[in-house]
Amino acid sequence: MKVTREQAAANRAAIVKAAGRLFRERGFDGVGVAEIMKAAGLTHGGFYGHFASKDALAAEACGKAFGDTIERLEAGRDQAGRDLGSYVETYLSDTHRSRRDIGCPIAALATDVPRQEPGVQTSYAEGVDRFIDTLAARFPALAGTEGDRNRAILVMSALVGGLALARATEASDRALSDEILAAVRDEITKLPRT
Repeated sequence: MKVTREQAAANRAAIVKAAGRLFRERGFDGVGVAEIMKAAGLTHGGFYGHFASKDALAAEACGKAFGDTIERLEAGRDQAGRDLGSYVETYLSDTHRSRRDIGCPIAALATDVPRQEPGVQTSYAEGVDRFIDTLAARFPALAGTEGDRNRAILVMSALVGGLALARATEASDRALSDEILAAVRDEITKLPRT
């Protein structure tokens, strides 16, 4: 039975969405094509009709995860959560710590990307670059003159590092994990505003 173009596009989108979720949860090498296809509700045999390789899927899924993250960040521009403190609270929350699969791809994939193919590395680097620019544009507290990007890089690095350490220590020392989240939240909100 022939699949319509619309159905093929929907199937591809389902594969990318499932892959993005699973890659963030378990890493690129922690999940196989068969598992991704099952999570997308499709058969394993249909994979190569959509992607040349798992690496091609990984690059696209990484780009899509960044696109979704940046879209959510931009959407908050005209809402009540306009201030940096609200964003930091959300980013360094218990929910974000425990939900790698739907969280920020920067933190979820940072240690995994260096071991991937160049296409995945490029997709990740482009996503980080877009995130920095969006963060700088989104929060007036990060505005200044030449320091716009530097301050955004500093805040992003603190958020990602804090979240990564909180995730790494959560199972063995929940108190330490909580302390890391709280300390990073507190210190970011103390940064001088321009």
